[in-house]
Parts: sequence; C-alpha cells; structure tokens
Amino acid sequence: MTITKVDVVAALRSSLARDLGAVDAAAHAAREASTHEEAKPENDKDTRAIEAGYLAGAQAARAAELKRQLQEVERVDVRAFLLLSLTEVVQGKDSRLLVLLSPWGGGQKVSVDGVNVQIVTPQSPLGAALKGKSAGDDVEVPVAGRVRCLSIVSVE
Repeated sequence: MTITKVDVVAALRSSLARDLGAVDAAAHAAREASTHEEAKPENDKDTRAIEAGYLAGAQAARAAELKRQLQEVERVDVRAFLLLSLTEVVQGKDSRLLVLLSPWGGGQKVSVDGVNVQIVTPQSPLGAALKGKSAGDDVEVPVAGRVRCLSIVSVE
C-alpha cells in the first residue's frame, strides 16, 4: 500500500488531538493545584502556589497552540496545499526516512500502516533543506555539528 500525504495528515490530526487532550488535562490539574488549600503558603518562602500557577499558565499556552494547529490542520485541503509535501529520503544505502514538510506539528512522529513519518517544519534544518526540492536531488542537512547527506527518492 502506498502512503499518501492525506494519510499522514490524518495521522497528524489524531496525534495533535491526543496531545491537546493530555495537555488540557495537565493544565487543568496544575490550575487546581495552584488554588488548592494545601498550596497556600506556610511562610513567606513557600512558593508552591506561585510555581503551580506558572506551570498552569505554560500548559494553558501550549494547549492554545496545539488547539490552533489542530484547527488549521482540520481546515486545510491537503491536496491543494502546496507547502505540505511528503518526501522519502535515503541516507547511505539502507537508511530511509519518510518526512512530511508541514507548517504544523514539527517534531511529531506519526505512524501510518506501520510506517513511521517524521513531521518537520520549513524552519527546521531538514525542512529548510527539503523545501522546493525534487526527486533525484541531494541535500546536506546540518545535525549536531555534522552534515548529513540525503538523497531525495520521491516527493508527493
């Protein structure tokens, strides 16, 4: 079976929705912890409530970002959206990688029919190297002080 970018975007939607649910639950728990009676300071050095409040704020911000990404992914017409490209690259003889270049979900890894797909944004080193490339092109990607040479096998 051939994996398409439509399949990968559907898997990305599911992954973002799962992450949003987990982050929402964590933000709710942190808010509860920051206002709980046991979080009241015992003295002027006790900062438990303040720390829990900061954590709740950060998790709420992360949840808002995930919600925004999920809404954008749900609205996009995958076939018409040019920035979305599903690219297969190879490093060496045997190391193959399937990558979805997407404005959302950078860093996510999704699985479609048992095949892992890395989601990268155009701002990432790999995404910047792949942007605008075609099958047969070679790219060099800086990773941890080294350069990885990749050959593009296919682009959808």
